[in-house]
Amino acid sequence: MTSGRLKYWLPAGVFVFLVVVLAIGLTLDPRRVPSPLIGEPAPAFQLARLSNPNSQFSPADMHGKVWVLNVWASWCVSCRAEHEVMKQLAAQMIVPIVGLNYKDKPADAREWLADLGNPYTMSVMDLDGRVGIDWGVYGVPETFLIDRLGVVRYKYIGPVDHSGLTKVLIPKIKSLQES
Repeated sequence: MTSGRLKYWLPAGVFVFLVVVLAIGLTLDPRRVPSPLIGEPAPAFQLARLSNPNSQFSPADMHGKVWVLNVWASWCVSCRAEHEVMKQLAAQMIVPIVGLNYKDKPADAREWLADLGNPYTMSVMDLDGRVGIDWGVYGVPETFLIDRLGVVRYKYIGPVDHSGLTKVLIPKIKSLQES
């Protein structure tokens, strides 16, 4: 092949390769990002409670219980969409829900919960986001399911919708509670 022809075929080949890679990427589900925490003990932390900063919470406090950690923030638009679903889960009283308020101003978070309702058994304040980093949070909202032994069993990325609640989270919660 002459260099003149190569000059046209090489960019065309690169273009076709990029189109194929992008097409494959678009078929992937962004909620299926693997988490290295699945099957591992929940990362330890001790944070002040949003409702009472003089009181601390640690995942060790939940030992012996199946529980949910929901990472949220008042500045998060997707969290607002998810909030009604978290209230539906809380109303069923099948599992404690701990809120991890992520990189938020405590006053804004408290006002948000007062306005929209509070589905959380408690919320703790991750003011600098370090706990979120330890938990592998890519962005809010994210929801983790932790078993009785304190092992992370599932991670839901993005806002939990009604279908995700009824078809994914609740069955997984019930399965862990039965085991």
